[in-house]
Amino acid sequence: MDLDPQQISQDELERKQILSKYRSLLRVCKPFLKRGDKRQIRLAFDMAIDAHKDMRRKSGEPYIYHPIEVAQIVAEEIGLGTTSVICALLHDTVEDSEITLEDIEREFGKTISRIIDGLTKISGLYFKNSSQQAENFRKMLLTLADDVRVILIKLADRLHNMRTLDSMPRDKQLKISSETMFLFAPLAHRLGLYSIKSELEDLAMKFTEPETYKSIAQKLSDTKVKRTKYIKEFIEPIVNELEKQGLKFEVKGRPKSIYSIWNKMKKQNVDFEEVYDLFAIRIIIDSASEVEKADCWKVYSLVTDFYTPNPSRLRDWISMPRANGYESLHTTVMGQEGKWVEVQIRSKRMNEVAEKGLAAHWRYKEKEGNDNQFDDWLKRIRELLENSEPNALEFVEDVKLQLYNKEIFVFTPKGELRKMPQKATALDFAFEIHSDLGMMCIGAKVNFKLVPLSHQLQNGDQVEILTSKIQKPNSDWLAFVVTAKAKSKIKQSLKEQRKKESVEGKELLARKLKSLKVNLNEASINRMVKFFALPSSLDLYYLIAIGKIDLMQVKSCFEDPEPIEKQGKLDTKNFQVFVKSPSGQNDTELIIDDKIDKIAYTISSCCTPIPGDDIFGFVTVGEGIKIHRSNCPIAVNLLSKYGYRVVKAKWTQSQEVSFLAGIKISGIDEVGIISNLSQVISGDFKVNMRSISVVSNDGMFEGTIMIFVNDTNHLDTLIRNISNVKGVLKASRIESQRN
Repeated sequence: MDLDPQQISQDELERKQILSKYRSLLRVCKPFLKRGDKRQIRLAFDMAIDAHKDMRRKSGEPYIYHPIEVAQIVAEEIGLGTTSVICALLHDTVEDSEITLEDIEREFGKTISRIIDGLTKISGLYFKNSSQQAENFRKMLLTLADDVRVILIKLADRLHNMRTLDSMPRDKQLKISSETMFLFAPLAHRLGLYSIKSELEDLAMKFTEPETYKSIAQKLSDTKVKRTKYIKEFIEPIVNELEKQGLKFEVKGRPKSIYSIWNKMKKQNVDFEEVYDLFAIRIIIDSASEVEKADCWKVYSLVTDFYTPNPSRLRDWISMPRANGYESLHTTVMGQEGKWVEVQIRSKRMNEVAEKGLAAHWRYKEKEGNDNQFDDWLKRIRELLENSEPNALEFVEDVKLQLYNKEIFVFTPKGELRKMPQKATALDFAFEIHSDLGMMCIGAKVNFKLVPLSHQLQNGDQVEILTSKIQKPNSDWLAFVVTAKAKSKIKQSLKEQRKKESVEGKELLARKLKSLKVNLNEASINRMVKFFALPSSLDLYYLIAIGKIDLMQVKSCFEDPEPIEKQGKLDTKNFQVFVKSPSGQNDTELIIDDKIDKIAYTISSCCTPIPGDDIFGFVTVGEGIKIHRSNCPIAVNLLSKYGYRVVKAKWTQSQEVSFLAGIKISGIDEVGIISNLSQVISGDFKVNMRSISVVSNDGMFEGTIMIFVNDTNHLDTLIRNISNVKGVLKASRIESQRN
């Protein structure tokens, strides 16, 4: 049989590309290779090629490209060694081929086999339901507490998947991007991998908010020449002075990430042009560890000799490093043309820790015997796992708080420093010191003043905890504690209290059923649980014990006919039946789940999507399919936790229907401003207006206009025309609202 020459040439090209990628990986590994390492990496490479020989990615490329690229990220961008490179090359082999963990242990030893086992257990976080997905995350954290390399390799795997997400279907792009924002970016942040965290956020935004991403990227590109010139002029006097002082240094100017710029635009309600710190200057000095702190402050002194600092923007993470080991001195100074510029000052060692996080931190700890900031954090994670929520979703929320929270520094009465998450309360601090102290806490003295348990702590507070032996936790405490440790311990205590009361409730119920001549068995308990719509029999006994269900209500339960079980969690089977049942109440303006026939849906009020918006459908329990914008404030939560209930949705062009949208306006309070706005909206555009609300203060006004439009183009044109009305300084779409 003759072979197709074109196929031969394609195979040959791919073979050459695979070898080229492998050689590139070896070049990156060269600095840390010891005797025998190269042979082991080659063995892993050959095993991976054999395991994936018939597999291709969605893009059509050979699958082997993926493990090689992941290994490259592990070595080059995270800074891990030979063991992790081998694990990255083999990370999908056990799941995707006939290779077993025993085969891997025989060839590479127990450590590599254990890491591959951890990676196999946490591969693919999407399951049929959200609790399984969250349970998988719990497994991931268990492996983190055991060997953190599992998580670091998983992050490299996720980063490469995000870099190649273009070839995936749109619904998968949304789900994977949302999961990345929900879990993986916070995890990279906590492990100190700032460049990876920023790239993951940018890539997720590229798929969840493509138009905004492109717009900011284009504006950054358009202003690059001007920005480069500004940075050069800004650093020139600093560079000259640093050279005079004989310091070894490197100066870099870099733009902020697209996601962080977008965050600032939303937070400060400003346009791109009004974000004042679009870039940061980084000064990296080559200093010995014993003088690096003094040298950083010396550089700070030089910078502030030339430029005036903003006193409220000084951040000293050298004296008090962040929990993930990050050390740097940040200041914002007034540069030329009245522009604020952020300056980051750090040593070469600090910079490597900031870029490569945990891996670099370990390396320097081995060299210099430094305390490892991560030991405390890993200890917290282990503690959390030991006392974790049985509800896996709540557990994920608790851990996520630990991953991605700003810190404050608080002191004990003896002057011992403790790091707490922002918004932590006096009660959180009590649990931080010791669980027993938290359980008995009745109040606190903050800076020698008496405060309640719910008092939020501030940076630099000194806190003394007050206790009583008769105190015990109550459910109100859960409303104001923020640390996972406090929540976990309070829930544990409440559960124990509840169990004791449930025993009493069961005894009361048994006596009542006996008088009614009803046996206390599984059938009668299930009937009561259904009748009162409770999650479990334990809840039934507890509510009887505390008097929330009286025994007369129990009697009526057995007098009524057998109750019909209420619809619970929507499973895949229910979902399919529901989707195929059109209500017929609306004409179809949407194609849902690739089906053109009529399907019941409602427009979500939290983000009010209109034709032209990028959207998805979410199957609710009892309210049908709700349509959300892909950049809806709650989209990340829905897509990451309940991916199995998301359906594809897109607008059809078949008919013009009016949709409610909101416009936010502000400007100078001119005479007749309302009349002029009404003329543009109702007169020139013939648009129906639902409401207009304007508040004037000291010659300025702010307001909202609710109008009915056909699609995003219609809305954008209207916003442009409103912006041209005399006195209007700004007009923009309201991104989210509640009716």
